Amino acid sequence: MRVEDDALLRGAGCYTDDLTLPGQAYACVLRSPHAHARITSIDTTTARAMPGVLAVLTHADLAAANIGRLPCVPPLKSRDGSDRREPLRHAMARDTVRHVGDPVAFVVAVTAAQARDACENVMVDYEALPAVSDGRAALAAGAPQLGADIPGNCAFDWETGDAARTEALFRSAHRVVSLTAHNQRLIGNAMETRAVNARFDAASGRFTVYAASQGVHMLRNLLAQAFALPVERFHVITRDVGGGFGQKFYFYPEQILCAFAARLTGRPVKWSAERAETFVSDSQGRDHHATLELALDAEGRMLALRMDAVANLGAYLSTFAPVIPAPFATAVLPSVYRIEAVHARVRGAITNTVPVDAYRGSGKPEIHFLVERLIDRAARVMNIDRIELRRRNLVPASAMPWRNALGVTYDSGDFPAMLSHAITASDWANASARKAVAQQGGRLHGIGLACYVESTGGARTERAEMCIDAAGRVKVICGTQSSGQGHVTAYRALVASRLHLAPDSIEIVQGDSDQAPSGGGTGGSRSLSMQGTALVAVMSALIERGRAAAALALGEGLGECITAAAVRFEEGVFTTGTQRMPWLDAARHAGGLNAVAQVENPLPNFPNGCHVAEVEVDADTGQVTLVRYTVADDFGNVLHPAIVEGQVHGGVAQGIGAALLEAAVYDAAGQLQSGSFMDYAMPRAQHMAPFALSLHGQPCITNPLGVKGAGEAGCVGAAAAVINAVVDALSVYGIDHIEMPATPARVWCAIQAAK
Repeated sequence: MRVEDDALLRGAGCYTDDLTLPGQAYACVLRSPHAHARITSIDTTTARAMPGVLAVLTHADLAAANIGRLPCVPPLKSRDGSDRREPLRHAMARDTVRHVGDPVAFVVAVTAAQARDACENVMVDYEALPAVSDGRAALAAGAPQLGADIPGNCAFDWETGDAARTEALFRSAHRVVSLTAHNQRLIGNAMETRAVNARFDAASGRFTVYAASQGVHMLRNLLAQAFALPVERFHVITRDVGGGFGQKFYFYPEQILCAFAARLTGRPVKWSAERAETFVSDSQGRDHHATLELALDAEGRMLALRMDAVANLGAYLSTFAPVIPAPFATAVLPSVYRIEAVHARVRGAITNTVPVDAYRGSGKPEIHFLVERLIDRAARVMNIDRIELRRRNLVPASAMPWRNALGVTYDSGDFPAMLSHAITASDWANASARKAVAQQGGRLHGIGLACYVESTGGARTERAEMCIDAAGRVKVICGTQSSGQGHVTAYRALVASRLHLAPDSIEIVQGDSDQAPSGGGTGGSRSLSMQGTALVAVMSALIERGRAAAALALGEGLGECITAAAVRFEEGVFTTGTQRMPWLDAARHAGGLNAVAQVENPLPNFPNGCHVAEVEVDADTGQVTLVRYTVADDFGNVLHPAIVEGQVHGGVAQGIGAALLEAAVYDAAGQLQSGSFMDYAMPRAQHMAPFALSLHGQPCITNPLGVKGAGEAGCVGAAAAVINAVVDALSVYGIDHIEMPATPARVWCAIQAAK
């Protein structure tokens, strides 16, 4: 059983907003109502004089203290060899606001209500400027120019692949099929909103920052960089986290502001986002327009693939933003297919919208939506069955390890088998009978599938520390951070099984930068592959220390010298000859045992599989109902099946939400039209169908556990499978594509237009 759930279900968890520190003060952020405007004046006089107000801060206060900006971490080269461009982003707007929600002032007061009241009395005068919210429009000639630091509003113009070889194959192709589609912008909407609580100890000059995060170490390092102080001056702590999805990994203005205000006021300062704030301040996801073309020979063999895409990055470059639609997404552009050549061009557009960064899947859901939709269209154009066209082109298991057309090597997998498992489990062969039954009831029936492969791994180094004290208590210190995935359960199970210890004797420590001096956090479905590798290494080191301790103790008992090499470790017991010493006895004899391991693994792993969705559509209303959902997944060796299934279910739910419900909509002036749950539709239980999930692992050969990341895979394949099913249902009207989300209005309009 998962050990975390009981406390959380009983309300006994401790989230950042639950923390109330002695002398606690509260903060409120004044945000821009304009998408693009020049700040002509800020008057804080009235706000500063209001009851309970401790501070009213603007960019001028940060500048006077030499507080640095919020950087974008990874570099990226455009195809002309130039470095990507980056709009300067500060914790509060300097002289220009670039999106609705851009922070303008930060008010700290004794109570949250007083902070809100004072925030409403900060008077700001703006001079409105032309705005642009669509990435393609931002790159077009004559578009409003959003800053001299970003000529043409283009942050980068990046490419990958072999353009010449791809072009040659297109010229020789029997048929070329194309698709233009939009992966719409999404908002993560974790159950727990972002929160920060910071305090400053004047005696030591040290900050303690509590934050809802996906990794304390990157936040610590970026805070130190912003304050131009050593990292040792920052202690970052993350307690329970109510959902991450990428949004809680990034560096945000409020983290700087709370720490700065705590030092200024001498009191701990807490900020907790209201739900409306998350819509205009949390990094958003997707927003990717692309045209794909596929070249095929007369037998339906895929020859070449090319993509021209525009990624809307928002007003600033969020922490990892540029690499998500470019190298991260395109790494699996050839997907599971034997495509000879691939070329992709991706341009990053700066707009007057909330910044965009990785959102569950880190670019792979966008790619697989495009590729799998394109393959369905190609099957129709070529008059080849959808399954058969895929089968003809899948990389066989015998070809593993397979180097795809972009030079990425898949270490393991049996893609044809995954397709077959999904087709069999979904009862695809009898779908026509179910279609007939639906038609008799006046409904349109559709079935769709999507194959996928994901590149996972995230940060390529990780640390683990383990100690067993003289009383037999076991502490494991990790560099990753759970936000609901069940890390404590998984790590306990791994340690208990390898060392033959009782699981409830093992304490898992995470989310504390003082206890774990380094760590890669949780992102890119890396936790078990990387933290698990570190745990294997630290357990091996601990066993060696235990072996030495046992040799000394057993030798003393026999009155002779026993070498560590002569001691074996089996099922939690050290033995030599007829002498035996359990783990905990060896630890007690040594006064405790401890070990540290730092591992590096530059190689990703590649979960893969196939999703099958089945829908019914009411042609009179456009309502789409999901009736069946089947997934066959390869996650390599599976340590805890229930946790894996839960992760797949959650990912699939988010993919279904994208396919049928969710969209962050901006008008041309940059105003968010879907800024609350009244306007942004989240998936609910009624939108789900029964999930049939089967696991068929091909062990990964690039990590010692043989595992592949499972946290994002459900999201990667789901949207494509659902939309393929919707298009199959609508094909009776000659409709061969529909954009996401396939809302009743959009489906109804498509049917009317086709009629």
